[in-house]
Amino acid sequence: MMHERRQRATEAFFGRRRGKALTETQAGRLDADLPRLRLDLSKAAPADLATLFPGRPSSVRMEIGFGGGEHLMRRAAEAPQDGFIGVEPFVNGMAKLVRALRQTDLDNIRLYDDDATRVLDWLPAGSIDQIDLLYPDPWPKPRHFKRRFVSKVNLDRFARVLKPGARFHFASDIDTYVDWTLNHCDRHAAFEWLADGPDDWQRPYEGWPGTRYEAKAIREGRPPAYLRFRRI
Repeated sequence: MMHERRQRATEAFFGRRRGKALTETQAGRLDADLPRLRLDLSKAAPADLATLFPGRPSSVRMEIGFGGGEHLMRRAAEAPQDGFIGVEPFVNGMAKLVRALRQTDLDNIRLYDDDATRVLDWLPAGSIDQIDLLYPDPWPKPRHFKRRFVSKVNLDRFARVLKPGARFHFASDIDTYVDWTLNHCDRHAAFEWLADGPDDWQRPYEGWPGTRYEAKAIREGRPPAYLRFRRI
């Protein structure tokens, strides 16, 4: 029964798992490379997450729903001394990132191709230095708001795994989701909104490379918002 309940919860946070069928080459690369990079949640999480990476990083960041992986790879290349955990249930996005990683020497990325809440529940308490949730599925219809990833229960999960002083970054071009996130974080005792001024939410993150989805949103007249929160 617990497994069935978890499956329904898993389906709530994201939509489709697959897009266009992978080519034989794409599928082969995914099958060959993902097992080496994929977190094994059947085993207990290491007390020190640095042991997941060859370079034993001093800090570990997590990106939930990385799409095609452009932002994740950019950040991993900029900070080779840090470790990165990327979660993306969409098979085509995972295949794109795995293919791109073949063309680099990055060894500071680990992946998971299913529900991010499973990773959050697996991680040790106080083990993550930053969580990025960038342009998540907005579930814009009011009847679907319960499917948004930002919720009281998931903020509790964030609060458990983030170190004191760690960051939670949220970006979206959907007004109602931005307001939703601000309201949820304002009501949560573990998070503080880091706003320096009235236009703070319009300022991209330091070194922000942008995303293809963001560029499309701007072209279509939907200005993005960049929210920064600190784990108290």
